[in-house]
Amino acid sequence: MPASIAFLQTCLFFWSSIVRWADSAPLRRADDCPGYKASNVQTTDNGITADLTLAGSGCNIYGQDLNDLKFLVEYQTDSRVHVIISDKDEQAYQVPESVVPRPGGSISADDSSLDVSIEEEPFSFTVTRKSNKEVIFSTKGSTIIFENQYIGLRTSLPDSPNLYGLGEHTDSLRLPTSDYTRTLWARDAGAVPQNSNLYGTHPVYYEHRSGSNNAHGVVLLNSNGMDVKINNDNGQYLEYNALGGVFDFYFLAGPSPFDVSREYSAISGQPQMMPYWGFGFHQCRFGYGSADELGQVVQNFSNANIPLETMWTDIDYMDKYKVFTLGDTFPLDKMRSLIDKLHSDNQHYIVMVDPAVAYQDYDAFNNGAKADIFLKYNNGSYYKGRVWPGVTAFPDWFHENTQDYWDNEFATFFDADSGVDIDALWIDMNEPSNFCVWPCDHPESEDSTTDISNLQHLALPPSKRHYEPSHLRHLVRRQDSGSMMGLPNRDLINPKYTIANTWGTLSNKTIRTDLVHQGGYVEYDTHNLYGTMMSKASNHALVNRRPGKRAMVITRSTYIGAGGYTGHWLGDNVSDWDQYKTSIRHFLQFVAYFQVPMVGADVCGFLGDTTENLCARWTTLGAFYPFYRNHNVAGAISQEPYRWESVAAAARKAIDIRYRLLDYIYTAMHQQNVDGTPMVSPLWMQYPSDSATLAIDAQFFYGPSLLVSPVTEQDSTSVTYYLPDDVWYDLFTLKPVNGAGSQVTDDNVAFTDVPVHVKGGSIIPARVNSANTTTALRDEDFELLVAPDKNGKATGTLYLDDGESLQQSSTSEIDFTYDGTSISADGTFGYSTKVGVLSVSIMGTHGAKKYDLNEGLDGSWSHKIDSLKAQVL
Repeated sequence: MPASIAFLQTCLFFWSSIVRWADSAPLRRADDCPGYKASNVQTTDNGITADLTLAGSGCNIYGQDLNDLKFLVEYQTDSRVHVIISDKDEQAYQVPESVVPRPGGSISADDSSLDVSIEEEPFSFTVTRKSNKEVIFSTKGSTIIFENQYIGLRTSLPDSPNLYGLGEHTDSLRLPTSDYTRTLWARDAGAVPQNSNLYGTHPVYYEHRSGSNNAHGVVLLNSNGMDVKINNDNGQYLEYNALGGVFDFYFLAGPSPFDVSREYSAISGQPQMMPYWGFGFHQCRFGYGSADELGQVVQNFSNANIPLETMWTDIDYMDKYKVFTLGDTFPLDKMRSLIDKLHSDNQHYIVMVDPAVAYQDYDAFNNGAKADIFLKYNNGSYYKGRVWPGVTAFPDWFHENTQDYWDNEFATFFDADSGVDIDALWIDMNEPSNFCVWPCDHPESEDSTTDISNLQHLALPPSKRHYEPSHLRHLVRRQDSGSMMGLPNRDLINPKYTIANTWGTLSNKTIRTDLVHQGGYVEYDTHNLYGTMMSKASNHALVNRRPGKRAMVITRSTYIGAGGYTGHWLGDNVSDWDQYKTSIRHFLQFVAYFQVPMVGADVCGFLGDTTENLCARWTTLGAFYPFYRNHNVAGAISQEPYRWESVAAAARKAIDIRYRLLDYIYTAMHQQNVDGTPMVSPLWMQYPSDSATLAIDAQFFYGPSLLVSPVTEQDSTSVTYYLPDDVWYDLFTLKPVNGAGSQVTDDNVAFTDVPVHVKGGSIIPARVNSANTTTALRDEDFELLVAPDKNGKATGTLYLDDGESLQQSSTSEIDFTYDGTSISADGTFGYSTKVGVLSVSIMGTHGAKKYDLNEGLDGSWSHKIDSLKAQVL
């Protein structure tokens, strides 16, 4: 990060901390608040209900205390309990089911792995794991506060807990446990800094306690801005401080870490299955100046013999950055010619679309105005911000006409016969981002820069950043009883409790938080949903223009449930060795914890100039991200992999191994799509009983069987990594490696290489050869890489489908088993393919023994592999 930017960020944190202290310091403390007492407690076979009444005079610490609440416990499955504390009349905002559908279910409390108990006065509740009587969540000894625009609750924790999640963040994978605040408020977070709120909000944490099966999860389904504080003063605790809403908890019993992730997927929804081609190598940059330049880049990849699956274009293709337009250097005839050539070569094309629509006389704005889908002030005038094209209007994703509007813009501008025939979509700026500095009263004359790498506008005095003309202040209208849309008489601009938002006041650099969406929801409550709602609408628009085909959307801002509609790139990172390393823990949280598996960082970095060694190393690491794309900013040096021979060599080697393993990772994604089992995971999830794994965040499992241990030090060719006590083999030599629960050092790791180890007990189905495109790859035969465990046995799985249809007419799910003497295949063999298994390599003490199969499998995969069994006796 440039020193000037770091200095300006320091200034921002200094000023914002002063403002937060001044604005947030209440006249009374939380300890002074009376809490609640329970009455009318009713225990049924499958739950608990109770009325809660304020136990004394309200402390009104950050707002108006609510006198009457209600408490509900639902035992939904044997591993999931729902606990909700809401206002009696259910006026307080709750996340709409139209955005995050709720899981149902009801079982007897006797059949649950968890028990919920309460104390009536002062009211508290405790969640206990029945099997070992361990308390996993308890509010006992602390005060619950429920006010009209602040709710606070604390749970005690064991000393030095192992906590994960609460994203999006770039902090350590295992969260700090002392004086730590994780703020959840979506913002445009250039340079993805640590100790800061970023683009997405995921209020879920995983906790692991000693033992192999002793993990659980806690989800707070609340989209309001919040600070989650973790500290150990007067005992270890985790504390929620939210700007509104209700306490809507789901407790997940696990008990294994993978169980927790699967159970969470029932709340978030299983992630969508991405198209097979989406796992190919992608190329983009902000700064490609013409359709001709795009064509030349594509040709350069071919000349350098580097496979390129998909060409992308940033906002450069637009006319003065207006969505759904083409600029002069990207004329339609040349764009269609470029895309036709890509498609004829079995390659693909993607462009970016932002949510903000230029407030100008052109079709996209006029159509939106006619449909009345843009956000407005209460007086009916358009709310205007400033983004890339200048003055802009913002779609209201809650509006009943917005989906049709969005579908129509896609159907016309991206028409396959007459428009820009994209294959997938990239959406950005959807926190939503606004270049205007608060209060943004006159966006037409706003002089703040639109250069995303210039953060000079951060160094504004607090008086300027928090200034608000009184005539623009809006208080939310009173809602009908039971609306769940928000309590009345709230200050939607400057709440008394100030979360630690890096941009300062809530509305700074985004749209106003007092705007009212159609139906009555206010931006104050729903801000964190904006990006996911755009993702859902965009997914629908893509399927609408290509019915029956999987849509691939890559977004910046996410919330619970986003993975059902979109993947995620990790934002505007920096070409820096530290961020190369940080990207590992950043992408792991999305795949393993948040159920958004199609994720990756900009390879070689986005902001600033990369270096040859960094780009080579990052190109190698990126081959093990689920989403693999090189992308950099305008004004920086070019960083396509063919620019340096060492990077070109790294790309050829990395793409080769990625493509040969593509069906293995595609199978893992299919499994996550089916039941939420993470396709990529940190070591602690695989070895939860090994305490040495709990803090490791620079190694990861790619699929269920491959341990990736990248070099992480600048310009180094040496790496020290941890191998748990198990059987391991080197993926590239197929020779055994000693893994006795110790550190291992590899020297002379070339910049084209990365250490990868196969876990004993695995069978890896790999393509015999790579290819220039994923279409050609599908015609390559398989080999089975067999890595026996300590008992000489191994298993593996292969999933096959057509790679693109939403509904598959036929699939194959093949389970391979090696019993020490023979190998067999079982499962379903519905998907017809002309490829087969040409060889089997069985790893052992002295290396691998390869068995060539003369016949392989027949074209239909229709029977067990009896011929294969005979070859390896």
